[in-house]
Amino acid sequence: MSLSTSRKSVEKLQSSLQAKAKSERSYRFYSLWDKIYREDVLREAYRRSRANAGAPGVDGVDFEAIETAGLERWLQALQEELRSKSYAPQPLLRVWIPKRKGGQRPLSIPTVKDRVVQTAVVLVLGPIFEADLAPQQYGFRPGLDAKMAVRKVYFHITQHGRREVVDADLSDYFTTIPHGPLLRCVSRRVADGQVLSIIKRWLTVPVWERASRGAVLCTTEARDRKRGTPQGGTASPLLANLYFRRFLLAWYAHGHSRRLDAQVVNYADDLVICCRPGNGAEALAVMRRLMERLGLTVNDRKTRLAHVPEESFDFLGYTVGRFYGYGGRAFIGTEPSRQSLRRIIERIHDETTPRWNLETTEKRVAALNALLRGWSGYFDQGRVIRAYRVIQKYTVSRLRRWMVRRQGKRGTTGYRQYPYEYLYETLGLYKLPDSRAAVAKAKA
Repeated sequence: MSLSTSRKSVEKLQSSLQAKAKSERSYRFYSLWDKIYREDVLREAYRRSRANAGAPGVDGVDFEAIETAGLERWLQALQEELRSKSYAPQPLLRVWIPKRKGGQRPLSIPTVKDRVVQTAVVLVLGPIFEADLAPQQYGFRPGLDAKMAVRKVYFHITQHGRREVVDADLSDYFTTIPHGPLLRCVSRRVADGQVLSIIKRWLTVPVWERASRGAVLCTTEARDRKRGTPQGGTASPLLANLYFRRFLLAWYAHGHSRRLDAQVVNYADDLVICCRPGNGAEALAVMRRLMERLGLTVNDRKTRLAHVPEESFDFLGYTVGRFYGYGGRAFIGTEPSRQSLRRIIERIHDETTPRWNLETTEKRVAALNALLRGWSGYFDQGRVIRAYRVIQKYTVSRLRRWMVRRQGKRGTTGYRQYPYEYLYETLGLYKLPDSRAAVAKAKA
């Protein structure tokens, strides 16, 4: 079966599942496991997992090793494991990565096999639950993204005057979701016992963490606490969305949104509540009570009430607040946050250190171009030109210094040795747009 054929047949399956879920809001699906191990579903699940790349899990097996040994044989063996119900998840490999708002968060890496199975489950369950998710949820959903969430917040503030904003932060949302209520969210639509059993096992699988001197620490914290969906798992975003839906149901069904004229915008574990002036404090208090009932914890240190435009706040990498245009004209707008700017500068610095001296200049430029294109592709709305200029200037400076030092030449600036024409025309360094018109053209 070709990739295009399997993709079309999976899309057909997803369309039928979603149509059934939309037409019958209380319908429970009893027979799903046989769809998860279908050849086309597994093939598409592998393709998507492969496209996302990622490090190997505890078994050390990566995609290259699977394909070298024979992908078809691997897929057939996996299909038989699932059909015979002998499949069992392996432990997760834990690593720590920096959080956007400071500190570190655990990333739990499944094996490639578990990643493919989780993706297959999401391919089948995703369309079912997509029919139920709230329109205020923008994370990990087809046709929606973070920039749309930022624009929605901007729309609430500027078009509807909801200028008191609850900038909320949940403490370790993914790792504190209670298993019992979460599984009830799943079973509201899924009655297939095998699917529910596998999801529960994913939630409670042990975690391995490599310590010093080659030692391995094994923990069962999620199983012991009966909380958490592992960040890094393919199924975790869907499960996190399902549980956050409970907060939105309570917020809107109980009339808090209407009474306070307060609208929620959510992306994964990030949320803001845009309120009519004078209602923000009560909205914050109600949000705290609802989160407590759901077994979640509001981070008091990072949660605050912002009065726009007198105050600004950050959401999904953007700063929303008051800015000044030509002639000192004030307006409410968005721009890349200082933290976002600092993060891309740090990454550019890391890509131009002496550790890359053995690489060719062409490879370094290609790596920098990927960074610049990715960053500017996300940060392309609102006031971005000033940030672009800072990043472009820093990139040119760092690239020149790297080339000078790599060649063992004198000086540190490299301005004369490597002029702009050489960087942009010969090496092909990506040049960020220098005007709003150029940004619009790039987006088009």
